[in-house]
Amino acid sequence: MPVTLFRVDQDVWDADEQVRIDLTRIYADAPEERIKLPPGAYVTRQLEHGFFWAARFNDRLLGAVAVSPGDGRWRMFDLCVRKTTRRRGVGSRLLALISAAANRDGVALSVAGSQLTLADQMLLKRLGYQLTRSGDDFQLDLPTGESGK
Repeated sequence: MPVTLFRVDQDVWDADEQVRIDLTRIYADAPEERIKLPPGAYVTRQLEHGFFWAARFNDRLLGAVAVSPGDGRWRMFDLCVRKTTRRRGVGSRLLALISAAANRDGVALSVAGSQLTLADQMLLKRLGYQLTRSGDDFQLDLPTGESGK
């Protein structure tokens, strides 16, 4: 599935009805214990502090992760993929594309430690990420020579 990386900021959210529909659907499919707000409210709150990287296929968003930029890093929250497209590599591809963009832009990636379940940690390690604890976060590093292909 040829998924591409798509950035959603406040301007894109305001201008594109399909983006609003797709992101709302993505977070409506999120596990209840992870997203405590209604999906639309969750997205608008996250946009106050950052943006979303989304996986796009045929002009539709299939998965997304909230990003809070700062201090030379992108802190990621709440990676979620639509139920209808899970187990097809969308989340893995999204992470690879984000890694490549971070490498290109010279920023580090991190995830809030409270967000990483054991299953999430196992997935990241299987994808080749090295997890380094840094305060309340995990820094995500690809093995030497990798660029988030």
